[in-house]
Amino acid sequence: MNTVPPPRLFEPGPLLLATHNPGKIKEFRDLLEPFGVDIRSTEEFNIDDPPETETTFAGNARLKAQHACRIVGIPALADDSGLSVRGLDGQPGICSARWAGPERNFNLAMNKIRDGLIERFGSFEHADHHASFIAVLCLFWPDGHGEFFEGRVDGRLIAEPRGAGGFGYDPIFIPDGETRTFAEMQPREKSCLSHRARATCKLVDSCFPSMSS
Repeated sequence: MNTVPPPRLFEPGPLLLATHNPGKIKEFRDLLEPFGVDIRSTEEFNIDDPPETETTFAGNARLKAQHACRIVGIPALADDSGLSVRGLDGQPGICSARWAGPERNFNLAMNKIRDGLIERFGSFEHADHHASFIAVLCLFWPDGHGEFFEGRVDGRLIAEPRGAGGFGYDPIFIPDGETRTFAEMQPREKSCLSHRARATCKLVDSCFPSMSS
């Protein structure tokens, strides 16, 4: 009978975040620093992100974590995340950042989602508004070992952005059970609900048990 090996524990020391996104860096720091983790980022080491050539969130997360880990030589954590819109057959999905273009113009990306739903359903009012934020984390060690954790939050889309906080698609996404968009919430509120927070909770429970108790 095959048994699943237990997750590898993270030993005290620095952890490299494989991202240049300031919103993600802040969110991960808020989530992990309370556990005594020394957070660094690829921004500090002037490391470029590798091309995201995989076809899944997990594949791209591993690609980014492995790339950063091999350059710096310390454990690296990467996420790949995006917005999956049911009325657009799961788009933009792994292409969520690419929909914002090279200038990372998420107003453009949000308009593209709204216009796509209108084109498919005839109006935004009659469209399928269901959407999910999905995040997959990969914690990668220099010896090639990786651990993966997925978080998901379901909700609905609105036509016009609301709120000045958050980043990315946050201004058009209302999580289930809420009336506010992610962008209308305080950072601490969002960090308790977000897909990245849920994936990180699984990461902490599995790889930082002494810190999570």
